[in-house]
Amino acid sequence: MVEIAPAAERAEKLASLAAEVSACTVCRLADNRTNVVFGSGNPDADVMFVGEGPGQREDEQGLPFVGRSGELLEQLLGEIGLARGDVYIGNVVKCRPPKNRDPRPDEIDACKGYLRTQLQLIQPKVVVTLGNFASKLLLRTDTGITRMRGTAYEWWGRFLVPTFHPAAALRGSARVLEEMREDFRIVQAVVEGKLQRRIQEPAAEDPVEAHAPDPQQLDLFS
Repeated sequence: MVEIAPAAERAEKLASLAAEVSACTVCRLADNRTNVVFGSGNPDADVMFVGEGPGQREDEQGLPFVGRSGELLEQLLGEIGLARGDVYIGNVVKCRPPKNRDPRPDEIDACKGYLRTQLQLIQPKVVVTLGNFASKLLLRTDTGITRMRGTAYEWWGRFLVPTFHPAAALRGSARVLEEMREDFRIVQAVVEGKLQRRIQEPAAEDPVEAHAPDPQQLDLFS
């Protein structure tokens, strides 16, 4: 069993990492950002959300998932008895890609160490990937989110639950919103130790070490 450092020690290290990332200029995304969006929430959270990257409002405020997407996320959390302050929310990349395009392989590579360390310090019971991009990347698959969601995958010593990005539900699909609710109930079951259905994923010794040169195959965790 891996020994986990005390929560206060991990929180201090996370704050130090956030300060380091705030000055990062490793990739081109630093050129046009307003703020680095490192992540926010409980550094000792059982649940960690991972999105693709900051949007315009997140870049302006320096916080992940603000605006209507953030409000929906908080609503769904409330339905399973959690508040935003109970969880941790971050992204694959910490700076906004221009025009909200997908992050490029070298940008992911530049940020992957930060995400790895966040996971190691927070030690969540369950990681929730929001949307197609983050879900495919962390699960190392080409399968779309519609087919992947609805399951808790065993992943890097914990569980990963893929679900839609809140923006997909905000576009007016009642079906997407209800399926997100189903996924959040799976998250609740994991946290409460009541999960019954599991799908085994091949474990990676260090899931953030990406070496694949093909952008179509690049992932964080191989």
